Amino acid sequence: MGDLIALEIHTNGPPRPLPPCPYTFPDPRHADTDGLVAFGGDFDPSTIIAAYRNGMFPWPHPDEELLWFSPDPRAIIPLDGIHISRRLARTIRGGRFRLTLDAAFEEVIRACAARDEGTWITPGLIDGYVRLHGAGWAHSFEAWTASGDLVGGLYGVAVGSLFGAESMFHRATDASKVAMAAMMEHAHRIGLTLIDVQVITPHTARMGAIEISRSAYLDALALALTNSIDWRG
Repeated sequence: MGDLIALEIHTNGPPRPLPPCPYTFPDPRHADTDGLVAFGGDFDPSTIIAAYRNGMFPWPHPDEELLWFSPDPRAIIPLDGIHISRRLARTIRGGRFRLTLDAAFEEVIRACAARDEGTWITPGLIDGYVRLHGAGWAHSFEAWTASGDLVGGLYGVAVGSLFGAESMFHRATDASKVAMAAMMEHAHRIGLTLIDVQVITPHTARMGAIEISRSAYLDALALALTNSIDWRG
């Protein structure tokens, strides 16, 4: 894809060590037909990272907040598979947005939680992920207007050479798409091997997301966990 997007990097450094997770997660291969593996626990940073290391992620539902899923199939974006339309490429070349990494994590996750179509992002989850970001394990990509307004972005969790992109938002046309393109270009730059988008949606499918089996995902995850990545590039 090449270095087409100017990205301002605000990442402070490598992730800080976390205390051991007090919980033992079940084998995700034993998930039910909806992908539910476990319930309970908390949203402490060590718990979230342990979940990701075991191939699952938190997905609160209206009746229960602490639910952990590993769906089959799993949606990923291949590192060479992102689709950039001609119109989006023109937007990127035109420099309409200023792109940053880790400049406004809490603003991004709160904007994702405030989308009109509703959200699974609860206050407890926000608190856990803000602390996770503070410890260096979660990252955000932001799109800004020339006047300094935050108009799009996404956030996710980084473990080894995995980035689990969890949610995105936009307040201007193409803002979240440009943020995703910046994410994929930075992924190439720093050597990520696995971009997880959890469950495929029409939007992520248009951007190049595909589905793979849970088994294939867990194999790719095992390889990603052997790597160490410097998010500063």
